[in-house]
Amino acid sequence: MSTSSPHRLASSPERFDHALSPEQRGSLLALAHEADFPAGARLFNEGGHTSHFWVIRSGNVGMDVHVPGRQAAVVETVGPGELVGWSWLFRPYTWHFGAEAMTPVRTDEFDAAAVRALMDSDPALTSAMWQWVGQVLAHRLVSARVRLLDLYAPHGSGSRI
Repeated sequence: MSTSSPHRLASSPERFDHALSPEQRGSLLALAHEADFPAGARLFNEGGHTSHFWVIRSGNVGMDVHVPGRQAAVVETVGPGELVGWSWLFRPYTWHFGAEAMTPVRTDEFDAAAVRALMDSDPALTSAMWQWVGQVLAHRLVSARVRLLDLYAPHGSGSRI
């Protein structure tokens, strides 16, 4: 399973503090408020309506996918500085994954509609946000594919990435 290693966190362009300039982060953080989740809390479920997204301050969140007839499969674990939720940026604004706090989690929570409105007024922020979310999206889809192959591909099937 893909997890957030300390090395990855230190160097990842997917981190909030590496993806956006200090001014852009400040503009976004002006819209945020702190939200805490106890271990085991669901942040959202696959298929639900998106209204918020989060940047993790501390703790870990498991991103999961629904598997019919089985427990949801955790496809990635994300940690401090990382984005939880990208579906808020794409119509029809429904979650493509689920998310659950694996440990107690502190976050900055953002109202998606307010951030989209801010982006509409700031082309540089819009570009930076699209690049950031695009990097996150690409990484999460590869992680999901790898994890699902780990879980469900026949052993020795020769599946390669």
